[in-house]
Amino acid sequence: MTIRHTRDGGMVVLLVEDDHAHAELIRYCFENQPLLVDLRHLEDGEQARKYLHREGTYSNEEESPVPHLVLLDLRLPKVDGLMVLELIKSKETWRQIPVVVLTTSQAESDIAKAYTHHANGYCVKPVHFPEFESLMKDLGMFWLTWSRNGSAPAAR
Repeated sequence: MTIRHTRDGGMVVLLVEDDHAHAELIRYCFENQPLLVDLRHLEDGEQARKYLHREGTYSNEEESPVPHLVLLDLRLPKVDGLMVLELIKSKETWRQIPVVVLTTSQAESDIAKAYTHHANGYCVKPVHFPEFESLMKDLGMFWLTWSRNGSAPAAR
């Protein structure tokens, strides 16, 4: 897999999250860590589908680059998170993109379904900010640095 950097050197994280408060919290956490991340927020599963297929407003590859990591909520309007996960993992060119389910659900059935659809990870959103911030830091470090065989993203 070729490491794709944005013009500013950051690595692209696609956040598919319908809760604006959660999305802003995730954005804040990524902005306050040493990794240079280009966070792209989509509000529903249909937007994610269009982004991946480069349809409509996402047709320009330079403006809508293939992500290095997808953070995916399960409960999404229009197209369910599991369907987005299945879409990503069903296409050979996208299959190697790590997809981490980031959700409030602790249900064993949701966890099992996510891994059955080949999620690379499943994280339950912590309720308290310090734990949430720590989770975002660890997710960023692991998926964008440590799991990249020496191809680390630019630091700030």
